[in-house]
Order: sequence, then structure tokens, then C-alpha cells
Amino acid sequence: MSDRLKQIAIAAVALMASGALLSGAALIAWRELSTPLPVTEPGVIFEVPAGAPLVTVTRSLAERELLPNPRLLYWYARLRGYATRIRAGEYEVPPGVTAVGLLDKFIAGEVYLHRFAIVEGWRFSELAGALAAHPAIESGTLDETDVMAALGRPGVHPEGQFLPDTYSFPKGTAALELLAWAHEDLRARLEEAWSRRGPEVALASAYEALILASIIEKETALASERPLISGVFHRRLQRGMRLQADPTVIYGLGDDFDGDLTREDLNRDTPYNSYTQNGLPPTPIALPGGAAIDAAVAPAPGEALYFVATGESDGSHYFSTTLEEHENAVNRYLETLSER
Repeated sequence: MSDRLKQIAIAAVALMASGALLSGAALIAWRELSTPLPVTEPGVIFEVPAGAPLVTVTRSLAERELLPNPRLLYWYARLRGYATRIRAGEYEVPPGVTAVGLLDKFIAGEVYLHRFAIVEGWRFSELAGALAAHPAIESGTLDETDVMAALGRPGVHPEGQFLPDTYSFPKGTAALELLAWAHEDLRARLEEAWSRRGPEVALASAYEALILASIIEKETALASERPLISGVFHRRLQRGMRLQADPTVIYGLGDDFDGDLTREDLNRDTPYNSYTQNGLPPTPIALPGGAAIDAAVAPAPGEALYFVATGESDGSHYFSTTLEEHENAVNRYLETLSER
């Protein structure tokens, strides 16, 4: 073999060896990038700050002992053109995720979603307080007049205007945005229910149904009783009888209510006192859930005009057709309380 051919053969062997080394190094790197990160149950939350470069993000992951080789992930992202595509926000780093999988989450913006539950029966003041206390929500000032104006409903009372449910959202979401979701859900839920009302419904509008639903919500926590209580209130409205619902009195007392509803309280006249005022109160008194809204437009048939708590731990009520039956039920309730 000539010297020239020998040189060519040696160069070819060298190139093959270099290629093999590079291939081997690439394979090792890919295996490391595809190996689950050292994350234990139940996982951790990691935040990518707004405007943070990738090198800062990978270094921070390494400092938290989540990423063994930050330079490897950094250069992988650079070579793939991903370095400038990561999105800010909180991310869940679950057990079993790989470096490549985590990078994919950063690029896709699959941020961690917090949860906030709006509870049936809350007043708007309780809702506003819970929003302000949530660490992931930007609450700001939740003045009830300003809130409704911002939602495009100026002059509407905020009570009862937000559907109880559990809402998911990323960190930094404004309270007003959450309220907008809940308000739109409430309007859709109410309109759908109102469209299903029957001829027995003694209400003039969907808003009146919302008011009645809020009273039903505060009167019982038992699903089986909501239509029954709705039936009582509908029959009272049809006969021109006052609703005589304790929760409306309590709402009207506001901060003056000390937890003990007295005879004096029942006689104190406010726009919400359904013992002294005819018909429905002027606004809802709480946030009604979907079941209470359904009950308001679908009252159970029957003859009962009264109900009172049984005093049992299940929160059930006695339902009566005549005043005499009701008075006997009240006595049974008082006896049950005295026995306890």
C-alpha cells in the first residue's frame, strides 16, 4: 500500500472513531436527559420567574437538587432552539418526570393550577374575604359596587351573583377574573333553570328565582328537602302569606345579629324581614348552589305551608299543612332540644 493510501485509511479510521465517540456521547447525554429526575412524592412546585433566562432556570433547578446536570439541559435546549421559548409561571415537578419532559412543560406553558372553592351559602363578604386570603390570587380592593360595575352589571347587588363551584387558575390570577367566571357561570345556570320552569312557579323573573334559591340554600343542607321547602314558599307566595323565613331576618340584621335569633329580632322591620314584609326580599341573601336554583323553579307538589327543624343531627325538618300541626311540630322540636 502506498503512503498516500495509508494516510487516507488512517484518516478514515480516525473519523469513524470520532463519530463513534460522538455517537456514544450523544447516547449517554440522551439517556441522562431521559432519566427520571430525583423528585420524591408528592412532587414539588417550581417557579420560572418572568424574564428569567434558561441558564438561570437550570441553575435554580440544580440548587434545589432537582436537576443533576443543568449544563446538559441548557445546551440541549440551545441546540434545539428552545432556550428562548420557556414561559414564566409555577410548574408542578412530579415524581418520574425527566429533564426533557420538564423542559417540554416549560415550553408548553403547562403551569400549575391552584384551586378555589366558592361555597354554597356564602355571603358576598365571605367570598371577598376568602379571595383576599388566598395566596395565589391578586385580590386588590373588592368593593361590591366597583366589582359589579367592572363585570358590566352596574347597580346590581352582588349577593348571590356567583355560582358556587371549584375554580382552577394559575398563580397571579386577579380576583375580578375569578369573579367574572363565577358570575357568567351563575347567569348561564340560572337562565337554563328558568327556561325549564313549570306553570306552578309563582315567580315573575329569573332574578326572583335566584332570590328564592338563596333562601332555600340557607334553610336546609338536605338535597331531599330543597324541593319540599320550595313548595312551601311557592304556596305561601300564591296565597299572599308571608314567607316567615328566619335566614332573611338574619341577613337583614347584618352585624347586629349575635347568633341568637330572638322574638325582638323577628319583629324588627327591615326590607329583608319576611315576617314583617310581604313577598320576597329585595335581593338574594346568599350564594345558592345549582341544586337550590333547580329547586326554586321546580317546587315539589303538596299541601304543606309550614316547616320547622326537627332538632335531629341530620338537619331535617317537620312539614305541616295546618297551623295546629305546625305548632305541635314546634313543641316537638323544643322538647328535642331540652332533652339534649
